[in-house]
Amino acid sequence: MLHKLVDIFELWSGEQLLSSQELTQAGSHRRYFRLASANKVVVGCHGCNVQENRAFFSLAQHFAAKQLPMPRVLATSECGEYYLQQDLGDTSLFRLIASGRETGRFSPDEIAALSAAIAVLPKIQYEGAQGLDYSRCYPQAELGRNAIAWDLSYFKYCFLKPCLENFDEAKLEADFERMVEYFTAEKNSCFMYRDFQSRNVMWHEGKPYFIDFQGGMKGAPHYDVASFLYQAKANFSDDLRKELLHVYLQSAMRYVEVNAADFEQKLPAYALLRTLQVLGAYGFRGYFERKLHFLQSVPFALKNLKCLLRQLPDGLDIPYLKSVLLRLVEQNQPTAPRQPEVLRVQIFSFSYRCGIPDDDSGNGGGFIFDCRSIFNPGRQEEFRLLTGLDAPVAQFLEANQEMSEFLQHACSMVEVAVERYLERGFGHLMAGFGCTGGQHRSVYAAQRLAERLHQKYPQIEIAVKHREQNVATVLKSAR
Repeated sequence: MLHKLVDIFELWSGEQLLSSQELTQAGSHRRYFRLASANKVVVGCHGCNVQENRAFFSLAQHFAAKQLPMPRVLATSECGEYYLQQDLGDTSLFRLIASGRETGRFSPDEIAALSAAIAVLPKIQYEGAQGLDYSRCYPQAELGRNAIAWDLSYFKYCFLKPCLENFDEAKLEADFERMVEYFTAEKNSCFMYRDFQSRNVMWHEGKPYFIDFQGGMKGAPHYDVASFLYQAKANFSDDLRKELLHVYLQSAMRYVEVNAADFEQKLPAYALLRTLQVLGAYGFRGYFERKLHFLQSVPFALKNLKCLLRQLPDGLDIPYLKSVLLRLVEQNQPTAPRQPEVLRVQIFSFSYRCGIPDDDSGNGGGFIFDCRSIFNPGRQEEFRLLTGLDAPVAQFLEANQEMSEFLQHACSMVEVAVERYLERGFGHLMAGFGCTGGQHRSVYAAQRLAERLHQKYPQIEIAVKHREQNVATVLKSAR
């Protein structure tokens, strides 16, 4: 993956790459790297969802033409999976207001930063909408019936069902339909950022810049305001929300005529819709992908939900959904995911010439062991057409003290991790062995580790993939 970004970077910059650093992965499966040469620094990205990437490219180009404070896309690959974008640094607004989030008491500087960010939102919503081709948006062009229904289903299946038993799905779906009718009655009038929150605001050169807008679509302005003011871990008080809402409305009035009282009355309904979508995302990432840190935000979202249920407008008639949500709030939802039934260990062999294998679990990778210091059997004619799965190659390597010592150290390290992962209820571990061609040493080492773990830990599942040989097997758990 990285070598492809390096190729794009060097072609774009005309300079040799001097350093690369993988950045912390956020909520998506995209991976980001800071790439630097002697004179240029950019962020390189790999994203598997090409349609989403192309939506981002199109929106970024449109916003750049309007000189909006969004990152510029600098270069893209033909396949659409890789691209370079402007580097806006490491300081997010979320990080900038850390003290206020933790204490609930925001300093004047923190409030000023929040106000500066939300004051720019109408410019993005209304100037950004001018001349925008919404057909380029992904996965939907507009916050319409389908998009709203999908978010509500996401909440039901990914959060509500794992958390709450014995609810009437027919009554719930009837209230969902009332929600759809309520929101589709509102005229969509602007570009809706979709994920407007402090994590997606970068503080660069003393000003806010806005990232991760690839999910944007045509929609109602209330949704973005609700996303910002009711972000789960932002910990805003009602008074601070009112202050920031006033800042937004004053700014919006430069672009459109706004009925402030009507806007404020409808805002809790949009905050409810956004909160249900966010809970669905937390449930999917936490309960199904088993990423614990997403569930740590659940209590904050439920706290917001408790307040919202008292503020919903009279026109939103959802009595059964309200009762279900009150049950959720009152049961003190735990933040820890259910323990996985089995730990899955993925073991790869690969050629360094073709790059280190991607970790499709989204956890960012695992152990990588370099076998190239060990004598290569491929240099001998009798082994050239064989692989590390063949007995003659295995016998040759087993007679080599270097391989024996190397495997002993590698296996010991992985076994320590397996023990800890089992204790902590983790669901995935990755280990890879690389050599020059991915044919002899790495294949042998990966296969031996798999067999050793399978014998020692029958309760785990082991998936072995010899990438360059196109061979994959699964050693099933004894459970």
